[in-house]
Amino acid sequence: MLTSFKLPSRLGTLAFAVAASMLGMTTAQATDITGAGSSFVYPVISKWSAAYAEKTGNHINYQSIGSGGGIAQIKAGTVDFGASDKPLDQDDLAKFGLGQFPDVIGGIVPAFNVAGVTPGSLVLDGPTLADIYLGKITTWNDPAIAKLNPSLHLPSSRITVVHRSDGSGTSFNFTDYLSKVSPDWKSKVGEGTAVNWPAGIGGKGNEGVSAYIKQIPNSIGYVEYAYAAQNKLGYAKMKNAAGNVVEPTIASFQAAANTADWKSAKDFNLLMTNAPGAQAWPITATSWVIMYKTPKNAVNTKVAFDFFKFAYEHGQDSARALYYVPLPDSLVQQIESYWSSEYKM
Repeated sequence: MLTSFKLPSRLGTLAFAVAASMLGMTTAQATDITGAGSSFVYPVISKWSAAYAEKTGNHINYQSIGSGGGIAQIKAGTVDFGASDKPLDQDDLAKFGLGQFPDVIGGIVPAFNVAGVTPGSLVLDGPTLADIYLGKITTWNDPAIAKLNPSLHLPSSRITVVHRSDGSGTSFNFTDYLSKVSPDWKSKVGEGTAVNWPAGIGGKGNEGVSAYIKQIPNSIGYVEYAYAAQNKLGYAKMKNAAGNVVEPTIASFQAAANTADWKSAKDFNLLMTNAPGAQAWPITATSWVIMYKTPKNAVNTKVAFDFFKFAYEHGQDSARALYYVPLPDSLVQQIESYWSSEYKM
């Protein structure tokens, strides 16, 4: 299981001098900044961090502890930035003097381990997925699953449901989606980073859920797509809000992202689950960076902003390689305007 990110130790004196000059820094050594939270975004932050350290000598120490942990740590002031797949509302941001902005968009996928069923061959829809997580559908050959998959031979084996055990933005988006497509789920469970799960076992982080699915035959869980791909897990196609069966791909995540009206979203508070686009992936999610508007550590804050600017400008290829959707230029411009107007840098 991945628990922490360890960066290479190269400091690069010359590179740092250039970066320090750009940032107006007066210190003579590389800067280490700390971040914590979303495991959804951990794979791409790891890639960006390594490239940024190579270029500037500054290190980003990011702990993949789940969105709930990231929100708690930034509110406590123990990290330079938090990362969450659940946006904070205006009252919460104002209460703690925080601002937030998106860093990447990706897809959450139902992932499974069923012998003989290959990745992408299983089809699910929202109500059926909700009934599995409600414990109403308990075997793989249930009529509701069989109806969606007439060409598959599904076993009579009992389904093991896997969910998150920690406070999770991935869970927030997943349960938000189930609440939109299943009145029964909405009334009995609802949405949240941590809910009273009716069935199943809990894994910590996307890493923990992936590990359980890989280890437990006839299991199903939900993870950010990069984790399914990296762990070679089976994943399901989904019937979306338009009634079309879609694959989890960069194109279908992008189709959902294209429906987002960011200009009307105060503090970028916008969810894109169950998006209406014909080819939209139904559980598409955003990850947000959360930072103090008045820095507690000015040098570290400048480096944090420089890191995310570097990621927007130079991290698109690595994001795509991990099946994330890089933010469009128009949204990046909106974010940089938000930095200028909302943060004291």
